[in-house]
Amino acid sequence: MWIVTKGLDRRLARHAPAALSAFRLVYGLLFAAYGSRSLFDWPVRSPVVVEFGSWPGWYAGLIEIVAGLLVAAGLFTRTAAFIASGEMAVAYFWMHQPMALWPVADPPGGNGGALSILFCFAFFLLVFIGGGPYSLDAARGRRLPLNRR
Repeated sequence: MWIVTKGLDRRLARHAPAALSAFRLVYGLLFAAYGSRSLFDWPVRSPVVVEFGSWPGWYAGLIEIVAGLLVAAGLFTRTAAFIASGEMAVAYFWMHQPMALWPVADPPGGNGGALSILFCFAFFLLVFIGGGPYSLDAARGRRLPLNRR
C-alpha cells in the first residue's frame, strides 16, 4: 500500500500549485459574491436588506467583497485571508452559535452556521499557505514556499 500512495503522492504533488490556485480563486469569488449579495442584492436577491452603514451587516458585506476579491486574485492573500477568517469566526459566534450547538442543520435543530465554519477554516488555511505560485503575491515577489525545509 505504501508504494501505491507514494507514487500517487508524487504524481499529485506536481499539480498542487494549480489546485491551490483553484481553491483560492473559488473561495475568494464565493466570499465576494456573498458580500455583493448583502450590499447590492446581486448576483441573487438577499432575503435581508442591509442598510448603508448599518452595523454589522454593511461592514461584513464590505469585508467580504474586498477580502474575497483580494484572495481570489492572490493579492495580500495572507492578510486578506486572516481578516476574512476572523470575520467568519465572529459571524459564527455572534449569529449562529447562540441559536444551537449543532452547526449543520438549520434552526431550530441546528444553528445553520456550517458555511461560516467552512469559510473560516478555508481562509485560516490560506493564512498559513499563502496564495501560491499562481498569484499576484508571487508575481510581486512576496511568495513564501509551501514547504520549508
